[in-house]
Amino acid sequence: MLTLCLIVKNEEESLDKCLNNAKEFVDEIIIVDTGSTDKTKEISLKYTDRIFDFDWCDDFSKARNFSISKASNDWVLILDADEYIKIFDRDILLEFINNPDNEKKVGRIEIINIIEDSAGEKKYFERVNRLFNKNYFQYYGIIHEQIKMKNDEHYETKDIDISSEHIGYTKEVVNKTNKLKRNIDLLNNALKDNNDDSYIHYQLGKSYYMLKDYDQAVTYFENALKYDLDYRLEYVIDLIETYGYALINSGKYKEALSLEKFSKYYDAPDLYFLMGLIYMNNAKFSLAVDSFSRCTKFTKGKMEGITTYLPCYNMGIIYEVLGLKEQALECYSLCGKYSLALNRYSQLLK
Repeated sequence: MLTLCLIVKNEEESLDKCLNNAKEFVDEIIIVDTGSTDKTKEISLKYTDRIFDFDWCDDFSKARNFSISKASNDWVLILDADEYIKIFDRDILLEFINNPDNEKKVGRIEIINIIEDSAGEKKYFERVNRLFNKNYFQYYGIIHEQIKMKNDEHYETKDIDISSEHIGYTKEVVNKTNKLKRNIDLLNNALKDNNDDSYIHYQLGKSYYMLKDYDQAVTYFENALKYDLDYRLEYVIDLIETYGYALINSGKYKEALSLEKFSKYYDAPDLYFLMGLIYMNNAKFSLAVDSFSRCTKFTKGKMEGITTYLPCYNMGIIYEVLGLKEQALECYSLCGKYSLALNRYSQLLK
């Protein structure tokens, strides 16, 4: 019924866990190896004999489409070797793929990105298109490949009860694989033929952002925003949000106020939180508190804590700066076990 397709290269440290977590949920596993020199193939053989070689040609879509072509089932699930399934409701999945009305729909699974920065480990939640019928869909784009219908028609998506943890952007993994610099090289090659592609500019901005080169990130994000964009697309939402954080991290607080114009497109805690930070850094404290307060009206956002302790902590900081001790203590008390809030609370009581 369902085939899991992976493209891999030198994944011996993560592949075993990936396949072991996924094996009970799928009916077939396809491994496409793009030139491993470690024990990747040996590990793969523990779970499947459907292993194929692919001569790497700096094009992720070609490798993805090759893996899909080897699937015996019509429905395929795409994972990377550094993604580990945590939740998988097979009954609901079967209900979805057995419904003929869903043949031209794409299932969106939840990815929990584990990201490390100076403040420690954070979780970032996103929905991505990963489940589809191979008769109607294929990949395009040499990197950060996207799914499209073979006849280029518009398609609908549906959230599926599959959740996977992604470790590919922890410091250790990024430093070891040099993934970001590899991505930049591929994206620059793609840009030579598609200089007016907003998505490529966006991905270059994301790569430089992950490298903490915020000025370069801002440049590429601004290039991406020059085009006529569909504000419903996931990458456009992320483009705006990450652009805002790049401006903050590069100290361009006044320029960041320009993001106010995007508020009319979105009613989401992630953008309210970002605007709260922007207002806060411009000493517009009333507007900042209002934005942070709006975050708490939602049950879930893309970033861990963005509807609970993070906005409450920032409101506490603002009230503390303004000399409003009681209001600050109240906000800090709403932050649970968040260490920064606990520290400020104890300091205020001294």
